[in-house]
Amino acid sequence: MNFAAKAAGEFLPRILERKRGEVAEKKQKLSLAEVKKQAAQAAPARDFLAGLRDLSRPGHAIIAEVKKASPSKGLIRPEFDPVAIAGTYAANGARAVSVLTDAPFFQGGIEHLRSIRAAVALPLLCKDFILDEYQVFEARAAGADAALLIVAALPDSLLAELCGLIHELKMAALIEVHNEAELGRALKLKPNLLGINNRDLGTFRIDIETTLRLLPRVQDALVVSESGLERVEDLARLRRAGVHAFLIGEALMRAPDIGAKLRELVGARG
Repeated sequence: MNFAAKAAGEFLPRILERKRGEVAEKKQKLSLAEVKKQAAQAAPARDFLAGLRDLSRPGHAIIAEVKKASPSKGLIRPEFDPVAIAGTYAANGARAVSVLTDAPFFQGGIEHLRSIRAAVALPLLCKDFILDEYQVFEARAAGADAALLIVAALPDSLLAELCGLIHELKMAALIEVHNEAELGRALKLKPNLLGINNRDLGTFRIDIETTLRLLPRVQDALVVSESGLERVEDLARLRRAGVHAFLIGEALMRAPDIGAKLRELVGARG
């Protein structure tokens, strides 16, 4: 479903409303107790942060994203094989793989995460609109090593609760912010992994200056810049400013040769 024609600021509430219904339906099909059991039986989580911090590896630390579509852009990559794409990422220098598991708006699925986990050894990020503990246990059961928490989508109490649960499961929590107000809320959690999304949720406008503007307020967290990262010059500039890693999806998904585009970005120097 493409919401580009609708008021951009309405898309997050619409998605969250749909997501609550989706989670409720999942709980009817498979109980929370059973999902917790599956999570407990999963192989231990990989160290997501260690791969991003590995200074022995040259080039930029990139979390390469497996994404078929988005609410703002619609279908991005018609020919879509998530396992093959993740394998290409692993073979061409990605430090980790982000997997979209939202179905209605991104045409992803938890099954994509599960299949990629069986085929690729890199750490995996479950990227979804997480608003319930059920989704965290589901992600861990499917093999996720990290999970995304969007500050704009969660009240402070639930944000803290879900962050704590992710850490209890020995996963990394990527806390994502879009502006100063959200950053202030996120910093109260003392995060060790912070994502700065360059997309304005109200207009869909992308500006990497967002990362540069917010970065000085972040002291101890490993910072990941997200959205609008297509040029090696931009990655170099952000890296010089102190950004540790980059989450890149659309630039790779639109590339005729995914591997070549990833090597170009990884090989850039800051």
